[in-house]
Amino acid sequence: MEKSPKPVRDPKIVYTKIFINNEFVDSVSGKTFPVINPATGKKICDVSEGDKQDIDKAVAAAKEAFKLGSPWRRMDASQRGRLLYKLGDLMERDAEIIASLITLEMGKPFLHAYGETLWAAGVLRYYAGLADKIGGKTIPIDGDLFAFTRHEPVGALRCPA
Repeated sequence: MEKSPKPVRDPKIVYTKIFINNEFVDSVSGKTFPVINPATGKKICDVSEGDKQDIDKAVAAAKEAFKLGSPWRRMDASQRGRLLYKLGDLMERDAEIIASLITLEMGKPFLHAYGETLWAAGVLRYYAGLADKIGGKTIPIDGDLFAFTRHEPVGALRCPA
């Protein structure tokens, strides 16, 4: 029988920086902003405040990862899928902590946050399974020719949340 999820009291906050190019870094400006618990009005912590310069830095790192010969580009699609699957496993393992942080930050009911965390882990696993299944189509044409389509990533996208 599975145990009922329980909120983590005072979850330890370890990461408050911006994640760019596989590492946590301070914002270019060095600015931070407070995260406030909406239920109590108390500050939870300060986090790095990203701006256009940080977005540019992240996009530049993503573009670098798309270049031929880069470690990410040389990685097999199945290995990329395994990384996404592992991230889903880690989210599920730490779902109570993640949901507790969401509850503290946003005031969302814990069980809603917990369910959303498990859903997000499932989405990661779904896409992990597709990582090595990007295919194309062969197209019948006249003559002694062969035509096909091949899907490839276009590049980095700026999408601040």
